Amino acid sequence: MQSGVKPYLYIKRILDFIFALALLIIASPVMVLAAVAIKVEDPKGPVLFRQERPGKDTRIFKVNKFRTMMVATEKKGKKLSDKERLTKTGKFLRKSSVDELPQLINILKGEMSFIGPRPLLVKYLPYYTDQEKRRHEVLPGISGWAQVNGRNTISWNDKFRYDIEYIEKVSLIFDIKILFLTIYKIFKSSNISVDALPDLDEERSNKVISHNI
Repeated sequence: MQSGVKPYLYIKRILDFIFALALLIIASPVMVLAAVAIKVEDPKGPVLFRQERPGKDTRIFKVNKFRTMMVATEKKGKKLSDKERLTKTGKFLRKSSVDELPQLINILKGEMSFIGPRPLLVKYLPYYTDQEKRRHEVLPGISGWAQVNGRNTISWNDKFRYDIEYIEKVSLIFDIKILFLTIYKIFKSSNISVDALPDLDEERSNKVISHNI
């Protein structure tokens, strides 16, 4: 991380809090409508999907998102894929990125930022290289450099390369650039996909097994 970046991170935290609070108030009607739509389409499940993720310095927290999938994992004895479980409401929430709005609460709590590497699954922690572990040097973000450069359509290696590039270049100007690119991607509804990548642990375990064979 470049010298002079650390003071910016303190300023960034203040800006995150102010804008998250303002946006939470402004977006509250949209969030209420989203919650109602989720319950109408699939009343059995909760409105929010909460899952443990590693944050800054790998501290574990629970990330908040609007639930976009049916609770049921099987239909007539057949296991449903994530794509099959995606609800109509969920599809819209993902395309519009409204499903990410509950993460404003994570920002207010100091667990996340607007911009930073996306928080991934806890089970992935043993599979990072030493260089890739640097993604935990800053708060995870709702959007990030990897998200505006392909999101779920690029490989894990490329995702992590973008994450580390962000760590190296983090600044107010860079964050503003990512923010505007994020808004552009939302309106364009690009790079939205389901089941695009295998789980990181499966992919890297298979490579180790293949190499050993």
